[in-house]
Amino acid sequence: MVKLTRIYTRGGDKGKTALGTGQRVVKHHPRVAAYGTVDEANAAVGLARLHTAALPDAEIDAILDRVQNDLFDLGADLATPQVAQPKYPPLRIVAEQVERLEGEIDRLNADLAPLNSFVLPGGTPAAAHLHLARTVARRAEREVTLLAESEAINPEAIRYINRLSDLFFVMSRYLNDRGAGDVLWEPGANRQKS
Repeated sequence: MVKLTRIYTRGGDKGKTALGTGQRVVKHHPRVAAYGTVDEANAAVGLARLHTAALPDAEIDAILDRVQNDLFDLGADLATPQVAQPKYPPLRIVAEQVERLEGEIDRLNADLAPLNSFVLPGGTPAAAHLHLARTVARRAEREVTLLAESEAINPEAIRYINRLSDLFFVMSRYLNDRGAGDVLWEPGANRQKS
C-alpha cells in the first residue's frame, strides 16, 4: 500500500519527474504522457460514476469501480520501465484483467439492440460520460502504442487499454436503454441541398 505524507515534494519544480524505477525524465516524456492520459481516463470514469452510482442496477457501477482500480495498476505498469533485474517486482497488468473486461463486454453486449449506424456520444448523462471516457482511453492507447515503438511495454497493458474503450462503448449503449436510446449518426443529414 502506498503511504503519502507530503503532497508536494518540489522534486518536479525543474520539469522532471521520477518513474517507478527512480529514473528521472522530463514531464513531457512519452511514458509520462501515456500514464498521464490513463489517469485522465480514470478521472472521466469518476465523472461517469456520478451517474451510475444511483442506478437501480448496481452492476455497471461495480464494474467501473474495478476499472478505476485497474487504471491505477495500468498507470503503475506504464510508470515502471521494464528492466532485466528490477530491485522490486513491478506491478503489471495481467491477462486475467483483460479477460475480465472481455467477459463483461460480451455479457453486456448480448442484451443490446443491433447497430444500424455509428453512435454519436450522448443519450443519458452516464452514457455521455462513458463516451468521454472512451475517447480518452483511445487517446491513452495511441500514446501507449507510440511509446511501445521506442521502449518495451507490457503487451497486456496495450490489450487492456484497447479493450477498455470497447467496454465503455458497450456500457454507454447499455445505459441508453440497451441501445434503444442511442443517438445515431445520420450521414450527410445537415448538408444543404443545391
